Amino acid sequence: MNRIEWANATTVAEAVAEMAGGAVLKAGGVDLADLMKEGLIEPRRLVNIRRVRGLDRVVEDERGLHLGPLLTLAALADDPVVRRRCRALAEAAGHAATPQIRNMATLGGNLLQRPRCWYFRSEAFHCKRKGGEHCFAIFGENQYHAVFGNGVCAIVHPSATATALVAHGAALTLTGPAGAREVPLESIFVRPEADVTREHTLAPAEMITEVRVPALAAGAASAYTKLGEKESYDWPIAEVACVLERSGGRVTRASVVLGAAAPVPWRAREAEAALTGQPLGEASARAAAKAALVDATPLSGNAYKLQVIEAVVRRTLLAAMNEAEVGR
Repeated sequence: MNRIEWANATTVAEAVAEMAGGAVLKAGGVDLADLMKEGLIEPRRLVNIRRVRGLDRVVEDERGLHLGPLLTLAALADDPVVRRRCRALAEAAGHAATPQIRNMATLGGNLLQRPRCWYFRSEAFHCKRKGGEHCFAIFGENQYHAVFGNGVCAIVHPSATATALVAHGAALTLTGPAGAREVPLESIFVRPEADVTREHTLAPAEMITEVRVPALAAGAASAYTKLGEKESYDWPIAEVACVLERSGGRVTRASVVLGAAAPVPWRAREAEAALTGQPLGEASARAAAKAALVDATPLSGNAYKLQVIEAVVRRTLLAAMNEAEVGR
């Protein structure tokens, strides 16, 4: 058994300082425990940040919502301000994992969790993401793998909250030895063709200290839908988050993001373009859902996901359209 040092940080500055030398942050510890058990990481030191004050807050102002990375998924799902201002995020958090895990797992940890691909998680396969030469999923068991952007590595991004937050145009405040910086959330995710061994661009000693969700425009609405094989806890086959802005009964701006579909939260830009300028309704939702499948490259065992994704996109858009009409 490897010896591990434990440090309790009470401030962000302490946490950043403790991370020097390859230490790993521990918040809820849900994915961390799995990664250690699976031999994917062997940290010398764990830095517990659960005692850092102010990182579990929800603050609302004219810029939108300011969310702390230590908010649990359960707290996000139940918070009335989050549900009112960022419904897609509340729904995504509320449908993730099990009630027990939602009470432990944090927003920051959910955003940065590592892929759940069974080849990556198995010590028997030295895949590309672990520095090997092959993505075993491309020609292997791939029924739950990516149908977009899967030419190098076929993982699907595992974060439900990332799907919703990218749709909302969220930004992160990252704090490290050089200070704090704000970056668009969408920009931190790394596609396999850029670097197959990484999922995000955070520096080793950087941590998320805030998630900012911009205020919705007047008349805007959001929605989220997850579809798995079971109604009880299950990883999604497909999930979709969308944000629609409207004027005069027509869509003026749309954001449609697919989860469980690609190695990163996947912007369905063709669907967004198909919606813009169109009236709210069944016809525009169906056309956008079909457009969302442009550029799909299904593998040998997951072409069925295309029909599922199309249906989930349509349902999610109709839910957002209905919310927009009700709120008019």
